Amino acid sequence: MRPKTILVCLTTAEQTATILKVAVPLARKHGAHLVGLRTVEAILVYPGIAMHIPEDTFLAFRSSQNKETAEIEDIFEYHTRPEDFVSEFRVVRADTRSATDRMIESARAADLVIMAQDGQDTDPRDMRQMQRDVIRECGRPVLVIPADYQGPEIGEKIVLGWSETREAARAAHDVLCIAEPDARLTVLSVGRTAEDLMAADDAIAITEMFARHGLRPTLEHRDPLGQSIASVLGAVAFEKGADMIVTGAFGHSSTYDFVIGATSYELLRDHKVPILFSK
Repeated sequence: MRPKTILVCLTTAEQTATILKVAVPLARKHGAHLVGLRTVEAILVYPGIAMHIPEDTFLAFRSSQNKETAEIEDIFEYHTRPEDFVSEFRVVRADTRSATDRMIESARAADLVIMAQDGQDTDPRDMRQMQRDVIRECGRPVLVIPADYQGPEIGEKIVLGWSETREAARAAHDVLCIAEPDARLTVLSVGRTAEDLMAADDAIAITEMFARHGLRPTLEHRDPLGQSIASVLGAVAFEKGADMIVTGAFGHSSTYDFVIGATSYELLRDHKVPILFSK
């Protein structure tokens, strides 16, 4: 199923243009409805905490939020006005809920969600947590774009991180919505021996599935040699000239991820090409 509703989460003016350089060509290619979502945070005062916030503080905060919203809308309109597909700029105020919760609500009605990588001084401090929560909770594939990304349109050369997990299977099928009909796709398994991989029914079957869809898949094994899985994915993507990495996300519990760390967090932090996360 090709994406017909694409939701872009616009958190800062600095990242909006970068996201739209990827989102607009996708919407144009698929004739999709493009929604630019701007969630406006509220100042939350927690019960039980005795404090007074002066009215001037509320007014200054609201003025700052409105100013940045106007800047983001101008950038959105600049990139979408010349296009034939339908686009809309949507402002949602968080009020007593978090901006992340409102993003998740909107994301559930989209075929594809696009967010920016954090790393800018102007990004919200909890940007990576915001990404994590949206990926975990929205039930939709989430494409995360690196800061200042200047690469090609996505969908021609893809690396899929494959493992025997539900999340990887979901990712393998989600990528079909944006892969080009004859895309080169590397099904990459990290950690198995080459002999085990060539005898693995699951890896062979998923590679054959892609071929039936008209893609040009290859099945590869890489020994991590002491590197993290995220590092191996990034290295193979560089070798292949990939325009996108696709992977299952957050396969462990949140407690495991917090204590031990996970591939998903490392990819969110360090990736250099767009990554499609599926949960």
